[in-house]
Amino acid sequence: MRAKITYAVTAAVLVVYFVLVGSRGVLLIKHGTALTVTFGVAVLILPFIGIWFLWKNTQFVQRANRLAAELEAEGGLPVDELKRTPAGRIDRDSADEVFARRKAETEDAPDDWRCWFRLAVAYHDARDTPRARKAMQRAIALHAGKPVNV
Repeated sequence: MRAKITYAVTAAVLVVYFVLVGSRGVLLIKHGTALTVTFGVAVLILPFIGIWFLWKNTQFVQRANRLAAELEAEGGLPVDELKRTPAGRIDRDSADEVFARRKAETEDAPDDWRCWFRLAVAYHDARDTPRARKAMQRAIALHAGKPVNV
């Protein structure tokens, strides 16, 4: 729940920032000189890129949460079997061990979105966020029945 609140607050702050930046872009355009109009248009492009990026990330999170809920209903969520340091951080060797099992499971069933979901969690636990995201994107695509690029 804490992650959801943090995400919502961050998204709200970004939207406020995009509005402020957009208003500055409009003011620059209203000034009317060639230079300020050029800068104003450039400044207006940034909030649109930011809003698009925020929208795509929000969609990704919602789809991943739907998969997690479905997997939980099936009883297929990965069990947290990771060892932790005294400070509470995940032990690297433990994460690597679980990752190896999840990878083998995914190689045995490459078209099963559930395996890709669990692999994404294992990548995340092993602190490999880019691969975790790609694995989750593949799980989402497989679940939706969309073609998956190899």
